Amino acid sequence: MAHASGKYADFEGLREKAVALRRQGLSLRQIRDELKIYNNDILNQLIKGEPPPAWTKRPRAKDDLRENARELRLQGWTYDQIEVELGCSKSSISLWVRDLPKPERRDPTEQAKLAARRRWEHELAVRHEARQQTKEASKQAIGELSNRELFLAGVVLYWAEGAKDKAHSRQRRENLQFINSDPNVIRFYLRWLESLEVDRERLRFRLYIHESADVAEAEAYWADLVGVDTGTFQGTTLKKHNPKTVRKNVGDSYRGCLAIYVARSADLYRRVEGAWYGIVEGADRRPG
Repeated sequence: MAHASGKYADFEGLREKAVALRRQGLSLRQIRDELKIYNNDILNQLIKGEPPPAWTKRPRAKDDLRENARELRLQGWTYDQIEVELGCSKSSISLWVRDLPKPERRDPTEQAKLAARRRWEHELAVRHEARQQTKEASKQAIGELSNRELFLAGVVLYWAEGAKDKAHSRQRRENLQFINSDPNVIRFYLRWLESLEVDRERLRFRLYIHESADVAEAEAYWADLVGVDTGTFQGTTLKKHNPKTVRKNVGDSYRGCLAIYVARSADLYRRVEGAWYGIVEGADRRPG
């Protein structure tokens, strides 16, 4: 084979260099610039038989986009909707889906409603994320509670949710009786009792639940939460279902309310009541 004169005369020497560069992973353009060979025919002859490096091969990243575009088009999406969803150009979309049937034209009112619904869904998602961020920031700001902080929080919780002694009652009811349906509230209350050195054997548990619920599942749930056997529960109190009322506390998450009684807790009750009124007076004495 005849070769050009001049700098291309030593063809075999150039080929040896070109092949070596190719095997090092250089592209055709890089080899051209390295060897100063600007004749494409000569350059192709020099590396003939040498496969291109993997990184120079045309990526197939658009294959997934193409399949997604076709799937959306079959669902009746417009070019504009597909463009926004996938972030690719209309020209590419047109090329990918041109063999597919055109979707039926929608009523402009329906399209407007669909667009409004999507904007609202996006707005709801943004609001939800903002709410979650606020909650998480507040949670992280609390940190570890001191014994005093735990005591005060428990006093406020008990006075809001626990049973209180009434002045008009014929008999004194100075003992701790607490009932709630929120598992986290129950967990906190038990931790608070622990901090007050209340022995576990002084605790009594009873479930209050509608008769139409899964009583056995609810008993097992609460027993697992508080760390006792269901056999230690006092008899479950069933509330009769009134068919005329529409209950909202239904579904798999409904497990009734758990009551926790503390035996021999008259003195502790008095401490809680006194602390509560101390909190009230302390708040009144704050400046401003």
